[in-house]
Amino acid sequence: MGVIHLLTPEYLPAFGGVANYTRQVARGLSEVGQEVHVWCPANGRAESSEPFAVHPELGAFEPADLEHAGRLLDRFGEPRRLLVQWVPHGYGRRAMNVPFCFWLWKRARSGDDVELMVHEPYLTFLEGTWRQTAAAVVHRFMTMVLLRAASKVWVSTPAWEQMWKPYALGREVPFAWLPIPSALAQPDPRDVDDVRRRLGADSRAIVGHLGTFGGPVSALLTSMLSALFAAPLDCDVLLIGSGSEQFRSAFLERHPEWADRLKATGALPERALAAHVGICELLLQPYPDGITSRRTTAIAGLQLGVPIVTTSGYLTEALWKESGAVSLTPVGDGLSRIVSEVADLLAKPERRRRLEKAGRELYARVFDLGHTIAALQGTAPVSGRAA
Repeated sequence: MGVIHLLTPEYLPAFGGVANYTRQVARGLSEVGQEVHVWCPANGRAESSEPFAVHPELGAFEPADLEHAGRLLDRFGEPRRLLVQWVPHGYGRRAMNVPFCFWLWKRARSGDDVELMVHEPYLTFLEGTWRQTAAAVVHRFMTMVLLRAASKVWVSTPAWEQMWKPYALGREVPFAWLPIPSALAQPDPRDVDDVRRRLGADSRAIVGHLGTFGGPVSALLTSMLSALFAAPLDCDVLLIGSGSEQFRSAFLERHPEWADRLKATGALPERALAAHVGICELLLQPYPDGITSRRTTAIAGLQLGVPIVTTSGYLTEALWKESGAVSLTPVGDGLSRIVSEVADLLAKPERRRRLEKAGRELYARVFDLGHTIAALQGTAPVSGRAA
């Protein structure tokens, strides 16, 4: 069956979607009998219960670290399959680690099979400072080097393929869509009940938001929450995840009158995250570029059976509308429509049940980790999963 080496810019105990994804994939491959080695930065740590090896020898991704890691990789038999989790800002050097890209290219020329899993493509030129513009140029150069090295490119959303293909400069590189599964497991009902009692969720409906509260999403969420609280809706809002407490504090500086209706969890372990999502009647998940198959915060809601009110945008895949698994409002359509959707779902439990059923079905058909493992093993095609 061979050996798969997963190279990642972050790993546990660090918080991050790529860290969680790498662990999920490593576990899944190991469970089907694959030998897996995770190569990560110096702060990565193995858990004693994991059936795969973790090597923190990538250090800070500096040339000396890469040379050392390369010598260790060379101890494994050929052909060596390297599956690189690509996030351009993840590999140090202020998001411009060109030497890392050339290191991968050299390994490919020496016989290694380099595959890329593109979580993020590159910085845009729009509305950026000169520093961002310079980084965006370097990112595109890095992309060209990586596409000289890659035998295959996996993408978390089809839009990345269209953005990357021109930088192959005529070289034929196969691309395949590999949607991201949820990192959360179904919560223990007792955990959900405990959270519900502690937050008083038995007396009032809870509208949740699961996220990391980055700038673009937070700007949308701020506007939506202002409109939601101003409407005559009998609900509280629960902000879930790392950054939620800071977001709440900033929001209440402008709207202190809503302090009793806005709660925040802060960073939580996965089990607690799932329990807090589980108490919500629905999730409000706005995205400035629209929901996509890489938005694990929304995908977690699908898996856990929580109805989702979200936005569609220029990156949104057709499956979201075709499946009827979420409530979709185009970005920029106005806050009144979002508020109306939330109000309608809170008032109609039968509609929430339909979304819950459709969401679970979509998750099982498209996002379940088993599809990822089968695709990486070559035992099942990726194309057609979201048809």
